[in-house]
Amino acid sequence: MIKSITFLYGVFAYLLFLIAFLYAIGFVGNFIVPKSIDTGTETTFVQALLVNVLLLSLFALQHSIMARPAFKKWWTSIISPVIERSTYVLLSSSALLLMYWQWQPMRFIIWEIENKTATMIINGIYFLGWIIVLLSTFIINHFELFGLKQIIQNMKNKDPQPECTTFKISYLYKIVRHPIMLGFLIAFWATPLMTLGHLVFTLTTTTYIFIAVKFLEEKDLQKFYGEEYKNYQKKVPMLLPFIQKGN
Repeated sequence: MIKSITFLYGVFAYLLFLIAFLYAIGFVGNFIVPKSIDTGTETTFVQALLVNVLLLSLFALQHSIMARPAFKKWWTSIISPVIERSTYVLLSSSALLLMYWQWQPMRFIIWEIENKTATMIINGIYFLGWIIVLLSTFIINHFELFGLKQIIQNMKNKDPQPECTTFKISYLYKIVRHPIMLGFLIAFWATPLMTLGHLVFTLTTTTYIFIAVKFLEEKDLQKFYGEEYKNYQKKVPMLLPFIQKGN
């Protein structure tokens, strides 16, 4: 019974992630979805800025704190390791859905490209960014990353989180060390219409990505993989391809 509930919990968390991920494409790009980054009731500049930065900060704090090894060690002393990743995914997705719902539009135009050909090209680059994000998750193990592998192994009476110390470099990870984040950066900046609200979103997320990757994620990976990862850092750029190594 407990295993069945755990399985349903993990599946629910994954489905919520899919909803949040697909909605993000429409939200940032102003496509199809009922509430996007530039729609909704416009308020004052100060109110919109404070609300939006607070929403982004809430996601950033949850996303970063719960991803740290020290927090995971403490957290799994309270909850089952089987659902640790699913819980992380559930809360991250919930924070995103809250942001979509409460985001305050700031419609002052920073730039606008009206040429149809240029707009199509930029939109193509935008979707390429999201494709890079998704493909990168499958390269490293999509289903483990989002908690499904753990709950399926639990149903089969297998270790939900086997210790994996093998360091592998495949495909996009030979170009940059964090292709998922590169995909996000491409998607967030590639827009034919950059409003003030979109710029606030993009600048805040870009700053967060650089800080979180360089000062949190990279240090965790160094501790886990040791010299292997340090050598990898010397050979492959962190986020921006084809520039000086170890950026």
